Amino acid sequence: MAIFNKIKPIRGFSQVFHLFLQLLLPMLVFVLVELNFIQLAFILIILSKWRMFAVKPRFWAANVQANALDLMVGISWAIFMDVSSNLYIKIAMVLGYIFWIVVIKPTSGELATSIQSFIGQFLGLTALYVSWDSGPIWGLTFLTGLVAYVSARHFFDSFNDVYSKMLSFFWAYFASSLAWILGHWLVYYKFISQPALILSIISFSIGSIYYFDHFNKLNKYIRWQFLFLLIILVIIISFFSGWTNRIV
Repeated sequence: MAIFNKIKPIRGFSQVFHLFLQLLLPMLVFVLVELNFIQLAFILIILSKWRMFAVKPRFWAANVQANALDLMVGISWAIFMDVSSNLYIKIAMVLGYIFWIVVIKPTSGELATSIQSFIGQFLGLTALYVSWDSGPIWGLTFLTGLVAYVSARHFFDSFNDVYSKMLSFFWAYFASSLAWILGHWLVYYKFISQPALILSIISFSIGSIYYFDHFNKLNKYIRWQFLFLLIILVIIISFFSGWTNRIV
């Protein structure tokens, strides 16, 4: 929003210093995780978005919504660093977080925002099920819906869809329902949970169709792509699910 952009550094030393602080964040998160202060890492990520509240209170809700996906991605990277026991993998996570901050997050436009939404949802769901696989089913259900809502709202708002809120709630409800069903028999493909994989495939397919339809580029090949991905989804559920908690 215009007011929010006014407090962002535009050029010169301020811009360089702002970039330095952004690059410093993943490194500080890594240090806190290594010291077993994961909660402080979460707090640091949240505090890094202090500019959300550097405006009049009536804009806070809109700023929180606009930054929710970025917060979710940051917390996800922190969780990945925490659950990994390999130092090199943790360093790769730090680089991934930096890549998100420097390359992916600053981009704009429908395509860029669509990519951000897909990445955010995948990271958020993967982190959720990796860190809280033994959590209560109601918790997994609620948080899965929350991750889905944040990602969908980020996606639909970029298209200025008048039904953005309704469509986001619908996707969150679908994701929550799927999480409640599959949460009783969690299956993992290495570190990716079945709910995260299924929701990623469905969201990519539906999101692609929505994107191409929005620009009047939807054709039979796109529809066949959607059908092909859904067939793969059915195969995964039918042949690779033992309907018991296990890792494939």
